[in-house]
Amino acid sequence: MSAEPDQGASPADVTEGDVTEAEAVEDAEAKGAVSAPGPDGPKKTTRRFPLLTRDTARPEGGGRAAGGDAPAPARQWPLLTVLSMVGLGLLLTAFDVFRVGTILIGLALITGAVMRWALPGVGMLAVRSRFTDMVTYGALGVVIVLLALMAQPNPWLQLPFLGDALHRTIDT
Repeated sequence: MSAEPDQGASPADVTEGDVTEAEAVEDAEAKGAVSAPGPDGPKKTTRRFPLLTRDTARPEGGGRAAGGDAPAPARQWPLLTVLSMVGLGLLLTAFDVFRVGTILIGLALITGAVMRWALPGVGMLAVRSRFTDMVTYGALGVVIVLLALMAQPNPWLQLPFLGDALHRTIDT
């Protein structure tokens, strides 16, 4: 008796010891909590994280901002926009226009948050989930802009309760 039946054999022609390939796949059942497809049918897997990570998932919206046939700068234009704004802000800061340069850096981060919200694909500007990126870029941008507006000497924005809080902590 052969272990494998003929290709043209019908289920009625197969003896009790012989199992067709279709029946073997139907009867193969993984006994674990999770089963995954394998080359020979379902295989037993585990829910534990692997000791060695082999791949990571791309963040939502982390695809190219332009088609694959476009040159690299065109595919990554959202990131290049934010980086060029930050570069210009750093250049202004280096030329002693501190407040305007720092505000521009904060606005660059806010622009990144807006692009992360509005565009379906932002390339390498996508680092984490869309929500986390928007909150992180937006919050850091707002904080940088507010700190630039309140920087001494001659702040453009004065919040009286901050001065009172500072004086209370120093006086006590």
